[in-house]
Amino acid sequence: MVDVLQQAVEDAEVRVIAEREAAIKAIAEAPPVIKETVVWVEDTEKVNSWNAEVGRLKALLGAEMQATFDAKKALSKAELRNEKLARLLGVQEIKNKTLQDSLKRMEERASDLVAENRMLRQAVASTPAIMSPASENHKAHEPQASPENGKTTNGAMKPMIVDRDDNIHDNNAELPTSNDTEAEKQQQELLIKCISEDLGFSTGRPIAAYLIYRCLVHWKSFEEDRTTVFDRIIQKISAAIEARDSNETLAYWLSNSCTLLLLLQRTLKNNGSAALARQRRRTSSLKSPKENQAPGHPERSASDGRLVGGLSDISQVEAKYPALAFKQQLTALLEKVYGVIRQNLKKELSPLLGLCIQAPRTFVVSPRGSGSQGSDMAQQASMAHWQSIIKILTNSLNVLKSNYVPPFLICKLFTQVFSFINVQLFNSLLLRRECCSFSNGEYVKAGLDELEHWCHWLTEEYAGSSWDELKHIRQAVTLLILEEKHSKSLKEITDDFCPALSMQQLYRISTMYCDDKYGTLGIPSEVVSSMRAKMIGGSSSPSVQDDINSFLLDDDFSIPFSVDDISRLMVHVDTADMDLPPLIQEKNGSPYEL
Repeated sequence: MVDVLQQAVEDAEVRVIAEREAAIKAIAEAPPVIKETVVWVEDTEKVNSWNAEVGRLKALLGAEMQATFDAKKALSKAELRNEKLARLLGVQEIKNKTLQDSLKRMEERASDLVAENRMLRQAVASTPAIMSPASENHKAHEPQASPENGKTTNGAMKPMIVDRDDNIHDNNAELPTSNDTEAEKQQQELLIKCISEDLGFSTGRPIAAYLIYRCLVHWKSFEEDRTTVFDRIIQKISAAIEARDSNETLAYWLSNSCTLLLLLQRTLKNNGSAALARQRRRTSSLKSPKENQAPGHPERSASDGRLVGGLSDISQVEAKYPALAFKQQLTALLEKVYGVIRQNLKKELSPLLGLCIQAPRTFVVSPRGSGSQGSDMAQQASMAHWQSIIKILTNSLNVLKSNYVPPFLICKLFTQVFSFINVQLFNSLLLRRECCSFSNGEYVKAGLDELEHWCHWLTEEYAGSSWDELKHIRQAVTLLILEEKHSKSLKEITDDFCPALSMQQLYRISTMYCDDKYGTLGIPSEVVSSMRAKMIGGSSSPSVQDDINSFLLDDDFSIPFSVDDISRLMVHVDTADMDLPPLIQEKNGSPYEL
């Protein structure tokens, strides 16, 4: 077996050697191989043109992409600008509507004044000269007039007077008797003596105003061409309010003058077309005495010591010159009293407001629920100035309400006082660098919270929009205590946190701010730069620097109401069942018993 295998191996080796030799022989006899070189043929000109075309297309694509980017950027700016313009347009529309309403009221008021002035000029032109007592005494020694020609013996014309119906009569036929004149003087003296005292109020109605009104109606003073009673009343009221330090007296006469002016406004009428047209536009006009007379208040004498007979019992009368002048003087007197009360209140608040703008060193804002009793007492002590402001406002409110000043006047007064507080605090904040700090913002914020609570306690009837008048100082404090200021954009600041502040005011606060409590970063420098750029770009002042520095607010010294507002906002008044003063009750059978 082994031999067989050995033989097979040897045969295989022989075959391998034979195949190798055959291969070598085949290679040697094979023909030589020719290697071919591939030659590429290129069109250089066409390739260059294509490369140029590709480059041109790339340039066009880049230009289109840049144009698209610029268009998107411009669109974003335009949308932002349109949004701001739309917001400003809404504000301007509201202001425009308010101005149109004011203009309409002023035009009506101007028409009424023109009619009144025309009437006054006619009255002055037709009213004879008032003779002095000396001339009246001299008149007794003048020659008598002859009955046939109406002249004196020396040829002079006999004095004549003109009555309300413009009819000419003899002086002797129209002059009142001495008894009537003496009685009228005594009645006027009694009225002046009564209003010199504090007559108080009857069921919330000022007795002095109703007493003056009823006396003037009874004497028919509104229809007189010549009378001195109006001047005497104005002089007595003016003398009573000269003691400007007494808010009680001022509030008393504010209530009386307002009520008396309302009564005059609803009683007097002039024959001007504007007044008649406005009268027709009123939603509710005065009815006849029979229509307005309440079943429980019939006409009766005042033997029980009451002033009876409602306002509706007196129909409107044509206003003569003295009555119109009295109405104008009373309006000026009402505005003067209101302005004095407002100025007295401002004087009381001014020293405290100067102390409320900067936080004392003892002031610490503790988290809710974590403050100890000692820290609470220290915080209460630091808030003493704010509490004093609240006390002054509350005392003023009590004085006004105790004298039954109309609620709308109280609302107007506190609205202007809160506007004054806003101006004083905001201007002090922007003028004193040490006040633009985080801790000071917390202190002012705590004080503003006290005022907000007081406004809610006051109710909307008396507070009105007082809290809204503090919007500048409120938004400035919000910016001072705003967290993460460094991450806020200019749009967020102007739209979300401080929409009422101008760019000058925002720039002023941002450049003076410092975090004295936590040491955090303030407004980013790029945002401050944008503020300044917008100030310069939007400046309309000849001097850009003056426009940049115009960040202070102005106080409002205007009178925020008119005679028409009094007629429109005051509730219906009535003189029925009013208590008479004791001095008049003693005068049995006097003309005051209406």
